[in-house]
Amino acid sequence: MKKDGYFGIGCIGMKTSDNYGTLFRTAQIMNADFIFLIGARFKKQASDTMKSWRHLPLFEYKDFKDFNNHRPYDCKLIGIELDEKSIPIAEYKHPKQACYLLGAEDFGLTKEAINACQDLIVLPGERSMNVSVAGSIVLYDRVNKKALAKKC
Repeated sequence: MKKDGYFGIGCIGMKTSDNYGTLFRTAQIMNADFIFLIGARFKKQASDTMKSWRHLPLFEYKDFKDFNNHRPYDCKLIGIELDEKSIPIAEYKHPKQACYLLGAEDFGLTKEAINACQDLIVLPGERSMNVSVAGSIVLYDRVNKKALAKKC
């Protein structure tokens, strides 16, 4: 295992290939260890200009149950969702092993996914953000907090 842990990010029910390309390009830039899709509803196209799947593993799952049965052992599942149980991202301490899960553009995380998450985090604002923007902010927060911790 890597000394600093590992992390991946993915989405359940992602609707558009543009969000796929943007999110996974950011994941590659932020040094994610894997990316994943659960029940994607689009055909892949050219928005992932860096072809992230060539540089880090892309896992695809039929549904949430399939994903949850195969996600990494001892890797916290962290949902990003507007929910009363969510912790504001500014207060969140990212674990060493993390699997960040975003919801679909049109309906967010499923109840099944929310119930399976060990943590839920929320971004600032009272309305939902674009899924790839939200995921990019979460990855930046993880990388930035880790860098700040090393300086202390």
